[in-house]
Amino acid sequence: MRTLQSNDVRVTLTGTQDGRTSILVEPLRDVFIPFSRWVTSYPHSLIEKELDIFGPYLIDDIRRDEDPDYVEKELRNNIFLHMPDETFAGKRLLDFGCGSGASAMILSRMFPEIGEIVGVELVARHLEVARARARYYGFDNISFKLSPAANRLPDDLGEFDVVMLSAVFEHLLPSERRPLLELLWSAMKPGAVLFINQTPNRWFPVEIHTTGGIPGLNFLPKPAVEWIAKRFSDQVREEQSWEDLLRAGIRGGSEREIMALLPGDAERLLPPGIRDGIDIWYKRTRNRSSLKKRVAYAGFKAIAATGLVMLPYHLNMAIRKLPGRAAIGW
Repeated sequence: MRTLQSNDVRVTLTGTQDGRTSILVEPLRDVFIPFSRWVTSYPHSLIEKELDIFGPYLIDDIRRDEDPDYVEKELRNNIFLHMPDETFAGKRLLDFGCGSGASAMILSRMFPEIGEIVGVELVARHLEVARARARYYGFDNISFKLSPAANRLPDDLGEFDVVMLSAVFEHLLPSERRPLLELLWSAMKPGAVLFINQTPNRWFPVEIHTTGGIPGLNFLPKPAVEWIAKRFSDQVREEQSWEDLLRAGIRGGSEREIMALLPGDAERLLPPGIRDGIDIWYKRTRNRSSLKKRVAYAGFKAIAATGLVMLPYHLNMAIRKLPGRAAIGW
């Protein structure tokens, strides 16, 4: 048994019979801990680095890489809905906003024949974990670059066949979204695909991402959202400004917003029989033939006809850069 500690939490590491490590995270003060227990294959040195950077979110960050029902499930659902895995053989993929590298690790496991994965991140300390993860797994087709600013890309990135924004778009401020998409679009080859996933739907009936689950919050104006979030959510601190909350992702994004920000050579890719996010939700939901699900589906479709798309909770978008057409509409 070994004990680690940060300013906020105490972490107990216990070896398991299969050679892994059981992690227990306990608060030292009043802090939010999304997950308190996990069994990991990580070495202690990598766990220590994670704790130093992520504190109470230690297990959350490890689970992003190791739990097949967390980030990996979202990526598989998003990508394989639109194209088969053999499509990625030999391709260059940009994992923009790669954070501490969990998504890059998963993508390398999902697509062992992929040519190269380049992760770009704005926070230098997150890249310390990302590079340590790549060394731990022995992945030699992944590299990481530090972004010089929120509205810039690193020099000499080259062009990409695939650009991925996984749980990223919601953290961009409104003023940053169009300029950044313009930069990313310019780094895409003709025919390349932009994937946007794990971004909470701006119009979902419950705000889960930043507050933990407050109904109706997405439909209220800024002053009400700020007051209610600080009063009723244990994930929001009183000292957080409105910009802090936007940066945390409290307003999410919408399919209509994203398509409006892209140029005229952007084409939404939808599988056969799928017309929007509601169809994606209905296709994946259990007991589709039940009266409750069919009524819900019809109701959400009726709401969507007014221009308000409330499903799915996480946006799941694949957008292709059409070859041979001029980019218009910026």
